Amino acid sequence: MIKVNIIGKNDKIEILGHAMYDDFGKDIVCAGVSSIVTTSVNAILTFDNSYIEYLMKDDSFTIIVNTHNEIVDNLINNMINMLKEIEVNYPKNIKIRKEN
Repeated sequence: MIKVNIIGKNDKIEILGHAMYDDFGKDIVCAGVSSIVTTSVNAILTFDNSYIEYLMKDDSFTIIVNTHNEIVDNLINNMINMLKEIEVNYPKNIKIRKEN
């Protein structure tokens, strides 16, 4: 299962694990999550490289928001909303949790 931890006021987003919907390379849930996160991060970085930091490891991806402004907040909120849509359709494969 993919676990998405949203920490603070969207200050840090951790994406951990594998959806296990299908075999590696055939998993549409993982592909969808990867596409959403990659597109969102790349969009933010086109405006300013200092707005966010990210760390990618084997089974995790972490986004740290350094700057909250209209652009960053809208793109992060959009990313979270799209991930929530996947969670609605694939609740056994992705879980989103908000931490304060």
